[in-house]
Amino acid sequence: MFNRILIANRGEIACRIIRTARRLGIETVAVYSDADIQAAHVELADEAWHLGPAPATESYLCQDKLLNIVQAAGVEAIHPGYGFLSENADFAHACAEQGLIFIGPPAAAITAMGSKSAAKALMSAAGVPVVPGYHDSNQSLPVLRHEAERCGFPLLLKAVAGGGGKGMRVVHSIDDFDEALASARREAKAAFGNDAMLLERYLPQARHVEVQVFCDQFGHGIYLSERDCSVQRRHQKVLEEAPAPHLAPQTRQEMGEAAVRAALAIDYRGAGTVEFLYLADGSFFFMEMNTRLQVEHPVTELITGLDLVEWQLRVAYGEPLPLAQEQVRLQGHAVEARVYAEDPEHDFLPAAGTLHYLHEPDTGTTRSPAAVIRLDTGVRQGDEVGIFYDPLIAKLIVWAETREQSLCQLARSLARYRIGGVRTNLRFLHALAESAPLKAAELHTGFIEQHSELLFEPPALASSPVLALCAAYVLLTESNEDTSPFASRQGWWLNLPAKRQLVLKREEKISEIDINADHPGWRMTIDGQPHNITAALHGDRLQAVVDGIPLRCHMARHQHRLWLFYQAECYSVQLHQPDFEHTGTHHGGGLCAPMPGIVSQLKVAVGDVVATGQTLLVLEAMKMEHSIVAPKAGRVAEVYYRQGSQVDEGDELLRLEPELEPEREQEAP
Repeated sequence: MFNRILIANRGEIACRIIRTARRLGIETVAVYSDADIQAAHVELADEAWHLGPAPATESYLCQDKLLNIVQAAGVEAIHPGYGFLSENADFAHACAEQGLIFIGPPAAAITAMGSKSAAKALMSAAGVPVVPGYHDSNQSLPVLRHEAERCGFPLLLKAVAGGGGKGMRVVHSIDDFDEALASARREAKAAFGNDAMLLERYLPQARHVEVQVFCDQFGHGIYLSERDCSVQRRHQKVLEEAPAPHLAPQTRQEMGEAAVRAALAIDYRGAGTVEFLYLADGSFFFMEMNTRLQVEHPVTELITGLDLVEWQLRVAYGEPLPLAQEQVRLQGHAVEARVYAEDPEHDFLPAAGTLHYLHEPDTGTTRSPAAVIRLDTGVRQGDEVGIFYDPLIAKLIVWAETREQSLCQLARSLARYRIGGVRTNLRFLHALAESAPLKAAELHTGFIEQHSELLFEPPALASSPVLALCAAYVLLTESNEDTSPFASRQGWWLNLPAKRQLVLKREEKISEIDINADHPGWRMTIDGQPHNITAALHGDRLQAVVDGIPLRCHMARHQHRLWLFYQAECYSVQLHQPDFEHTGTHHGGGLCAPMPGIVSQLKVAVGDVVATGQTLLVLEAMKMEHSIVAPKAGRVAEVYYRQGSQVDEGDELLRLEPELEPEREQEAP
């Protein structure tokens, strides 16, 4: 087995590889950018080398820098993880030229499947059904427009060299085609260095079912069951499970065997995933092959009892596959939820910030009769989720004997997962895990859009109880600091009623809370309405009764920011400090950044007249593009940033003013 390997990646997957390598007695060398100097994978590895600045194009995507470190660090092999250079044939070839083992498939196999158009042609020749579309090399706009009309709408634009939802757009009419194509090409170029596109007929009611394959250098290949990854947003997976529910045994076998044939046809080696679109009538179509380890590989590990990273290492070292097809055994059901820093309420826009408070659900490392709960993460409390990389915080994976039990355990664990300091999708995931359509396995790639009303329910707590609970928490924590009545800030006055006022800010609304002590609790006036509350604090758990209603929640605080956690939801409240508030003039008609990012395109200038819905500029964040459009017609009065500028969430980008009608000449009397 290898003595020393380098991991050309970061975050959760780097930590995941290090854990298996350590168990096998293999030394690990990590790499890091300026943004990752204090990252968990750097601390976990035996050794770490600096790569360069934060942008991936100047660090994790720099092949020359990585290969120089490889020579200096004296490693035998390099594990690319997923993303970055994991499916880069040139990098795999360069490793081979230097005598370094690339823990993945040969460069020729990556090339064969790395181009989605070439892969579809290969599969079609092998008799595997493919989705109708256009996969040729002519990328001129007239040809693509013609082929789009021939394929019909809705249509899916996909980056030839892409994956993970980058460079993908759904187009509903030819009128939207040109702008969608240009945007997808820019995104693909930024993520993969290749802006070539293919066209596919969009099948919104199809399921996304993928097969995990493994091959060795002796010509053996097997499949390790399949995964259903149909629950997606922005063409990126949110929830994955294995095995795929309601899949007929014959279909499961046909898919698995087709996937192995596809891999062996290109002399594949290592871990790979063959992805299919599966229709209700039992038919399936080849989409693509990911020539790497998938993000969702843990669900396969939990139902097979195997360590796929260990298999990767053994196969790359030259060992045969540990098992034959007939020896693969499946047990139970596993579900994985991807915990992201993002805002589900606003089209899942990526979020950024510091993880000031992080409470993870309890996990178990061994299989028990009830369930196994596993958390794959690369962050700790105090770490920052920045704008340069994918905003994945963790993967929460649950195994149980049945699908029903695994979803129940998943919902329970999500309710115990508490994060303060950055927006997350935890509440959304909890609603998803508890939703009746998911429990009934009514799966397809448009699941989230179809059930949006069910998944985006109003908050469980109204504003007044939230503010009352936060005020009680502040009073209780301050009273615990000093038992002297003269040091208390609860409003104690000698021979006078105890009074206190707190000013709290929630969702940009400032509320003055007048508090009168009323043993054993308080009478509070919030926004002019009276409320009675009693409360007791046990660690971070607050037990309270608000206006006769018992409530139990968890609380956390960082400086002037409070977080209240209730039923898998996080309510953020700020102790208002007027002296520290922004006092700059707000310009009416301003458009603000919905997330931190970089202005990748500026499409207007001062004086331009714009129409409602017109794209004004494009923000790039976490390798994704987001268009800022005009909410109404008008004239561009001011532009506050240039192309290439970095902006924070809430920054005013530009200002529109109404377009004045030209004055009419007065008629002569």
